[in-house]
Amino acid sequence: MTTPTLLADHPLKGPMIRVGDFFFKWRNQAFPLLLVAIYLFVPPSNAFLGRRDLEPVRDVLGLGFVIAGLVLRAVVVGYAYIKRGGVNKKVYAADLVTAGLFGACRNPLYVGNLLIVLGVLTMHGDPWVFVAGVLLMTFIYQSIVYAEERYLEAKFGAGYRAYCADTPRWGFRFSRLPASTQGMRFDLKKAILAEYTTIATSLSILAATELYEQLGHHDDLPSTPVVWGMVGVIATAILWTMTLRIYKKRRARRLAA
Repeated sequence: MTTPTLLADHPLKGPMIRVGDFFFKWRNQAFPLLLVAIYLFVPPSNAFLGRRDLEPVRDVLGLGFVIAGLVLRAVVVGYAYIKRGGVNKKVYAADLVTAGLFGACRNPLYVGNLLIVLGVLTMHGDPWVFVAGVLLMTFIYQSIVYAEERYLEAKFGAGYRAYCADTPRWGFRFSRLPASTQGMRFDLKKAILAEYTTIATSLSILAATELYEQLGHHDDLPSTPVVWGMVGVIATAILWTMTLRIYKKRRARRLAA
């Protein structure tokens, strides 16, 4: 009996695959532009659920979602890294990776990305931006996943379909983790060197959002410690990025020598 193709799920999958191909190719440009457009047209709010006194709760929730996403991505990469950049801006995979957290979830890196997006949108504070942003980003990532699934099914065939049958697309089957991580060692250094720009960018966006609110939305004088604290976060993120980038370049030259 032949395993049914993954591409016959619903009539919208074809158009979504085309959307996914577009955003896979241009995501490094499209996602920052979407974020800038959101912040330009709808400035961050200094309230949460219509109440200004709940702003600290909103900030804690936003930071919590972002940290959860960053930690998840770091854990994924620290066990088994899968290159998501493709080749020539097209979906590509040399091997079917099912080890590490990929044994429990087919797209754990994208789950981490969505958690980060959820945190940024929560920190922004506008309820309409939150709802529209969550729906839009979920649609985009689902479209990218469909595009990747089309490629992976065509390349790995029955093996990939069997993997999909046993492994959730978005959820986690935690009972599979002991087997999928057996004999593996978490590599913190690899996780940091792969994720440092994501960490720095995510925390800088949160800090810039809080800084904007402090300088632009408060009737009284902004809290100087908070302002300088956010400036410090952004400066530290820039220094962290530059330092690790230099380190990676020197390390690559040493390995190539």
